[in-house]
Amino acid sequence: MIKTTLKIDGMMCNMCESHVNDAVRREFDVKKVSSSHKNGTTEIISEAALDEAKLKSVIEETGYKVLSSESQPYEKKGFSLFK
Repeated sequence: MIKTTLKIDGMMCNMCESHVNDAVRREFDVKKVSSSHKNGTTEIISEAALDEAKLKSVIEETGYKVLSSESQPYEKKGFSLFK
């Protein structure tokens, strides 16, 4: 699993978050996508690395500007009573 974090300029409200999330879901096979207009970020969880050039293009077509992109391995945090 891969976690991709984007810094995005131009999101002003919850509807902006939805526009970005919907655009990502339409173009990519993702497990989870969530955006925060307050933080100016979008986090995407996917099975494989995403094409960052295409990702930037898809988001910028909706009217927002991608400032940066970072990908890293992601491991789901499981619940355990034992540490």
